[in-house]
Amino acid sequence: MSDLFQGGDATTFPTPRLFQRDALIGIREGIEGGHKNQMLMAPTGAGKTYLGLRIAHKALKQGKRATFLCDRITLIDQTCRRAFDYGLGDHGVIQGDHPRQDWSKPFQIASVQTIETRGWPKTDVLIVDEAHTQRDTWVKYAMESEARVIGLSATPFSRGLGKIFTNLVSPTTMHDLTEAGVLVPMRVLSCRRPDMAGAKVNSDGEWQATDAAERGMEIIGDVVAEWMRHGEGRKTIVFGASIAHCEELCRHFNEAGIFSATFTKDTLKPERDQLIAEFEKPNSSIRVLISVEALAKGFDVQDVGCVVDCRPLRKSLSTAIQMWGRGLRSSPKTGKKDCLLLDHSGNITRFAEDFTNIFFNGLDSLDIGEALDKQVRQDGKEEHERTGCPKCNYKPFRQRCMSCGFEIVAKSLVTHEAGAMQEIFLGKAKFDGTKADLWNQLCSFARATDWVKSKTGYPYMQFKEITGSPPPSFWNAEQAPQVAVSEGLAKRLKGKRQSHHIAAAAMRRKEAAAA
Repeated sequence: MSDLFQGGDATTFPTPRLFQRDALIGIREGIEGGHKNQMLMAPTGAGKTYLGLRIAHKALKQGKRATFLCDRITLIDQTCRRAFDYGLGDHGVIQGDHPRQDWSKPFQIASVQTIETRGWPKTDVLIVDEAHTQRDTWVKYAMESEARVIGLSATPFSRGLGKIFTNLVSPTTMHDLTEAGVLVPMRVLSCRRPDMAGAKVNSDGEWQATDAAERGMEIIGDVVAEWMRHGEGRKTIVFGASIAHCEELCRHFNEAGIFSATFTKDTLKPERDQLIAEFEKPNSSIRVLISVEALAKGFDVQDVGCVVDCRPLRKSLSTAIQMWGRGLRSSPKTGKKDCLLLDHSGNITRFAEDFTNIFFNGLDSLDIGEALDKQVRQDGKEEHERTGCPKCNYKPFRQRCMSCGFEIVAKSLVTHEAGAMQEIFLGKAKFDGTKADLWNQLCSFARATDWVKSKTGYPYMQFKEITGSPPPSFWNAEQAPQVAVSEGLAKRLKGKRQSHHIAAAAMRRKEAAAA
């Protein structure tokens, strides 16, 4: 086994988990395959910093120089602490007038902002944290220098990444990490949200922060009230649309007796350090920390149990996933069981289908990831307004009927709870059962039906057509148990085949008449 998995001091690095081992093997195989620049996609909780430092350590052991590049100043000290924990304390820091500044060290932890003004240290291996946030300085260096470049990102969706990185290593998914207990389940409550109809958009297609903030101001009272009803007692991060919006949210929380603070690009470093130090305490006096972007990437406080999303987005799935991910890390020491997402933005419904697919399946290529942040999601009429309860036809209906109590129990990445707020559930399947039930019945139908030629391809295509997304990649048609097929599903499948034959016969008659 390569010494990629051996530390100079055997007690320095924790033993890699299976998916971390797979990630490091994937990077090594990429190097052997001739890839100079590689992207490592690792969801929240997969240990991107750990993996990046293992790669740096490997380079250092080979007598090479390594640089770990952070895209924001707040992550510098956090990365330094991790480096010390893993025995890599002999490093320099390139960030402003940082006391550990020493350009002679073979290992540097650097701020991209400082690199932009002072230039690059000698580097053989460059690890770029949050690599989906492309900066011209490191992109040019990656393309023109001899250095090997490893990008780290949970959401490598930004445009042009496929031109920089020739290999994508994606060893695990959010679903796998949730099943393993690395992440906790996300419970979603869809709350009152601002009306974004007619809101102005930027050149990149996102809503302008001023418009989003102005409309969000109108529901701040609901944000505080719903948090007090559902999230009180949970350490919380709130995301606002602008700094002014964050400050107003903070004022309302404090007026309600909930000690809150803002953490934005305008927050000076001494205050940032104090806020982080306090918020990391299990018994922190700060119950709610509010930000636009500064807390969305790489900010890791494991016992955050509630995320409040007040930042409407129409294109950037990556930003939404980054925000929600701040509350998904498990925290065994505090007994954290789940994360509550209070959605005051509408993002959970706009991005539901794509988020579900990423959650279960991850990403196959950087080109597919790029497409996810290009698409504008429309605020259309909600499905629950179009369909009634299957049992009593009461409207509105989404998952649980407010009239007769009938409930569709869907196996999904989120659990939904009733209350004063509107419920949601992810996916489009109109099937009385879980998605796993649907998959097992489709596989059973295929095995028992002579005219189904592909016993594995047929269930896949039918599942995708019925639900709107493919089955999880780890579901195997050959290993699915044999179960009874519901009358409704069998009727649908047989009726579809009959319709196909009727259409084909009609086409043959038309072609014969024309001849």
